[in-house]
Amino acid sequence: MVSLTPSSDIPKYKLIFLGDQGTGKSSILNRFVEDKFDSNYQATIGLDFQSKNIQIDNQDIHLLLYDTAGQEKFRSLIPMYTREANIIILVYDITRKDSFLHIPSWINELTNVKIEDIIFVLVGNKIDLNNERNVSFEEGKKYAEDNNFIFEEVSAKTGENFPELFYNKIFEQINIKFKPGGQQMEQEINEIGKVKLNNNNNESNNKNERKNCCGKNK
Repeated sequence: MVSLTPSSDIPKYKLIFLGDQGTGKSSILNRFVEDKFDSNYQATIGLDFQSKNIQIDNQDIHLLLYDTAGQEKFRSLIPMYTREANIIILVYDITRKDSFLHIPSWINELTNVKIEDIIFVLVGNKIDLNNERNVSFEEGKKYAEDNNFIFEEVSAKTGENFPELFYNKIFEQINIKFKPGGQQMEQEINEIGKVKLNNNNNESNNKNERKNCCGKNK
């Protein structure tokens, strides 16, 4: 696991995984961070956290990855976990129609975020079980397009489409929306899971507006 205290001079982004229990959120996270799959499924209790350093256009960035529990009893904690999130990854199981139909209810839990400040990603997992599919690719794609979400189907088990999802879609959008190096996040030392957004883009624009005594630009 990557250190939780990376250099403070690189941009940091908070990714949250949401979705029903058993959709494979933990498996997606482990496949991305450690490139491995554990077939011994254990439900996440409350919250799991990992981190990973990557590069976008030769710029180092640090990802804070939060895997939330899918059980109903933990839903009340979602607003706390999603505070100041940059990317929300909504996961459903392509073999379970209900997990797809529940996506809007997970979005409704986001009561403490500015939707316009977040990159939303819809992910259909378990395409290795395509013969058991109950949600078509077209259904997922249409929902994502209607809501202006990034969309991809993947297999956490085989790793299929992971480079496309993370590097060609999510990280490209991070580069466009957040411009790494322009926004900073710093992790509070005494409390894991609480990440405070520091916007360093508010530099004064008046340094080139100095005027002479007569009010004319020099």
